Amino acid sequence: MDLQLKGKTAFISGSTQGIGFAIAQQLLEEGAIVIVNGRTTQRINETINKLKQLVPGAQVSGVAADFSNAASVNQLLQALPDIDILVNNAGIFEPKAFANITDEEWFRFFEVNVLSGVRLSRHFFPKMLAKNWGRIIFISSESATMIPDEMIHYGTTKTAQLAVSRGLAELTKGTQVTVNSILPGPTKSEGVAAFLKELATSKNITPQEAEDDFFKTMRPSSLIQRFADVGEIANLVTYVASPRSAATNGAALRAEGGLVRSIL
Repeated sequence: MDLQLKGKTAFISGSTQGIGFAIAQQLLEEGAIVIVNGRTTQRINETINKLKQLVPGAQVSGVAADFSNAASVNQLLQALPDIDILVNNAGIFEPKAFANITDEEWFRFFEVNVLSGVRLSRHFFPKMLAKNWGRIIFISSESATMIPDEMIHYGTTKTAQLAVSRGLAELTKGTQVTVNSILPGPTKSEGVAAFLKELATSKNITPQEAEDDFFKTMRPSSLIQRFADVGEIANLVTYVASPRSAATNGAALRAEGGLVRSIL
């Protein structure tokens, strides 16, 4: 299927690794023009080189920004051209007992996970409405609907993303702009792989045993009983970013391996 993405310009926050990188690669393979983002110019240049190797002829560039810093985000917005597709992927997570999460950490998680998408959308959404075409996609999480007791601050920010996404979608009525959220389940990004390695070391077991134990004890409702591959999440994002997904708007689309026990 031709996803009709050739020539569309996309910006993906937090795209030097993990799900963001996989999305960038797939959009490039579909002929889109992609702008990647990371916190340092060095990391961006490494990512661009890697993507060009994976997708010969790829039209890819990058802009650095730290989404925990409003001034840095403003500089990013000034450097970006008009875009057709915005993927709000930047985010942080950290397992931590609720009683030990400080006010400062709550604010940091909200700034990076929620305000990153708010600031980017506030800048690009009116432009999309003016030209009557655009895609805004929030990369949320199944943790938005099933708040993990080991990461309550993280889950809370992911729920907030759903609210922002649906609210923006309400403002697209009668246009060709759509706003949707994607809810990945546990996904084996570089950060999760490092978490598994640390968990395995602490328990003196192998990473595979740690993964098996994670789904047995912490995510027993998962139907696939494994971490998703980043490419499996990118598959859904790429479709939602395309003109083919015109009838999908205001949705929270799950790619969580059946972990959420709900038919809606």
